[in-house]
Amino acid sequence: MASVQMVMVGLNLKSKEKVMNEKSACYELGRKIPQIFNGVPSFMGLPVIREKHEIRDYDVVIMGSPWEGVVTWGSFSGCELATKSIRSVSIRYGGFLPEMGFDLFDYLKVGDYGDAPTNPGHIEKTLANIQEKASDIYDEGAIPIMLGGDHSTSIPVVRALAAKTDGNVGIVHLDAHMDNMDRYGDEMYARCSPLHRIYEIENVDPKNIIHMGIRGPRNNPKQVAAAKEHGATILTSFEIKLEGIEFAVNKALEVAKAGTEAVYVTVCSDILDVAYNPGGAADPNGLTSFELSLILHQLACAGIDGFDFTEVSPLNDINDVSSHTAAWMCIYVMSGIAKDKFDLE
Repeated sequence: MASVQMVMVGLNLKSKEKVMNEKSACYELGRKIPQIFNGVPSFMGLPVIREKHEIRDYDVVIMGSPWEGVVTWGSFSGCELATKSIRSVSIRYGGFLPEMGFDLFDYLKVGDYGDAPTNPGHIEKTLANIQEKASDIYDEGAIPIMLGGDHSTSIPVVRALAAKTDGNVGIVHLDAHMDNMDRYGDEMYARCSPLHRIYEIENVDPKNIIHMGIRGPRNNPKQVAAAKEHGATILTSFEIKLEGIEFAVNKALEVAKAGTEAVYVTVCSDILDVAYNPGGAADPNGLTSFELSLILHQLACAGIDGFDFTEVSPLNDINDVSSHTAAWMCIYVMSGIAKDKFDLE
């Protein structure tokens, strides 16, 4: 697949010199694991960033958004606990991927900026807090990786990126569901609505949004109509399976990079088939973990400006499988960012 280069919209990534820094590695005795707050480790045991000005020393910054808002079916899932569970399982891992042939922490400096504050019962304030934390990261020239939370937590991170970008932002949305209903009753920020809110962001043209992996009976025909009305692209899981990963990645880049200055990738856990996602919605006919990891890695290799993984529900997650998978996906994304930044083969 041809590599697609992009301008990094003033993010001022650190110089293309191999960096020596505190990094995570597995099977190292006596590792000291910093804590985000009591009992919760930092992502992969990486350094904790306490103050905004410290971010300027980092290329990629982890942040959490522990929020679960409007429920559209059944009861609350507990997905606000995922920022803790994903961090907790991540300390098992290091940055070396034998299939890629390098340790990402030999190139990228990564830290953990903790969680955005939440205001129970006040979603607008909570989203504003998330946007402020993401803006801190963009202000200091780093790329955020956000751990949700429900999928509404993606909205403020995209808002932060759009506010820092001179041109338009393209969106790659990986999900079983369109998530683009205008409202759920009177609710603007329900789980079925985050992509509609993203349609409305200044500097985001829906023609640069691709909904990938869409499938199944938990989609409303009004959502397909809304995507067509706004000019967004839909790529179903069946198309990805039948046409292949290279086709899917090329299509995503074609849509998201057409005349844009930045690209943001957002993932709902149910992009994965239910067999790979016990801590998410029970949606069959989805991607395998291999397919998702390769798609995300290749997108990151082409240059991205933000990433999130949302909708993991630890209370339902047998053996923390979905939390582990989310951590792996973040690692594959960071490996792709390193490959893009350093032109690694």
